[in-house]
Amino acid sequence: MIMSRIEAPRDELTGNLTDRLLAGLPPEAVLTDPDVMASYAHDMASFCPAGSPAVVVLPRTVEQVQHVMRTATALRVPVVPQGARTGLSGGANATDGCVVLSLTKMDRILEISPVDRIAVVEPGVVNAALSRAVGEHGLYYPPDPSSWETCTIGGNIGTASGGLCCVKYGVTAEYVLGLDVVLADGRLLSTGRRTAKGVAGYDLTRLFVGSEGSLGIVVRAVLALKPEPPQQLALAAEFASAAAACDAVCRIMAAGHVPSLLELMDRTTVKAVNDLARMGLPETTEALLLAAFDTPDPAADLAAVAALCEAAGATQVVPAEDAAESELLLQARRLSLPALEAAKGTTMIDDVCVPRSRLGAMIEGTERIAEKYGLTIGVCAHAGDGNTHPVVCFDAQDPDESRRARDSFDEIMALGLALGGTITGEHGVGVLKKEWLARELGPVAVEMQRAVKQVFDPLGILNPGKVF
Repeated sequence: MIMSRIEAPRDELTGNLTDRLLAGLPPEAVLTDPDVMASYAHDMASFCPAGSPAVVVLPRTVEQVQHVMRTATALRVPVVPQGARTGLSGGANATDGCVVLSLTKMDRILEISPVDRIAVVEPGVVNAALSRAVGEHGLYYPPDPSSWETCTIGGNIGTASGGLCCVKYGVTAEYVLGLDVVLADGRLLSTGRRTAKGVAGYDLTRLFVGSEGSLGIVVRAVLALKPEPPQQLALAAEFASAAAACDAVCRIMAAGHVPSLLELMDRTTVKAVNDLARMGLPETTEALLLAAFDTPDPAADLAAVAALCEAAGATQVVPAEDAAESELLLQARRLSLPALEAAKGTTMIDDVCVPRSRLGAMIEGTERIAEKYGLTIGVCAHAGDGNTHPVVCFDAQDPDESRRARDSFDEIMALGLALGGTITGEHGVGVLKKEWLARELGPVAVEMQRAVKQVFDPLGILNPGKVF
């Protein structure tokens, strides 16, 4: 279940593949050492099989990516595109004998335009690096996954990732205006636009966002930017139950407030963060709600939200005194996943999104599942979106506990669907949730999506075994 390294095959096809790749790539861009290649074999997901690549390629130019795809098409070799491998669904896992196409060396910010409010970037640009670069121009790139210091824009596009600020600013898909994509046969396709408006033809840009590298290789992206907002201020509200915290979320949204962040951490998560980072969060709470505003008068907005939290039964509401204290609260939330992983050694991170009105039922149902299977399951959530991250903690060396972890994971996804939700809000399908995708979409939608895949990848060489 956790991949063990298998040395890459060294047969005639592999040798021919390497030679043909080297004909159009510099030697340093082609890696064949088994130990080095093993480090590229999988992302951060548990319970996802991974194979041994025949070769790992790190191109630096669009032309080099085109050469890789032409070679792969000629030899009928599968290609698995990768970013920083921070994904949580196995979507970047290698298959036996594949070319792993790591795009991390294509890391240039090609353009930042304050007038057009766009950035043009290569796929290997790290999310945080882009955010800092556009900030120097008084601009803001909102999507901010918890792994933003290491994850890449190409990976964010591949999984349509979200982040802490989605409740106000939306997810990655809403900021991708245009793409350059290398198709399976090596042709270069340009989609979308760099204008504020544009409705010419089918929206192929949105089709590629979230496709997990199964339709083409993104080599350039035109991203929409916003003016940099004022510094946000946050508050923390303690609750005696998760149900009360979720009631507060519903009250906040129903009242028309637009927080820049509305996050929830349950008791298990709070304790794990304290154990990892000694942050002094209140471990007496059953649920901790974090709210932030980046409006011209955030203190007034926080006061209104504080009153709503108290009406919902908050036992204590503590507003941050300044931006630095607010950032500490946000850092605590960003540490949730690493902290829960440290608590037990291995985690399965679910990504179930439900209507906000069913958030309480989702969290209470997850608590019952944890009790049923005798497991530690911490829940952190982008509460303003209804996007929950139940984190199943287990000992991977214990076969029975590993089985219970997998069973509980599946039950959590079933619960999300029963509540009118979706199996993934931002992590993607990958390998981990393939069987659940068909349950959510239904046979007609699956047939249509497979037909789209056939058009773009008739040989089935792009990230095979993922999504479907």
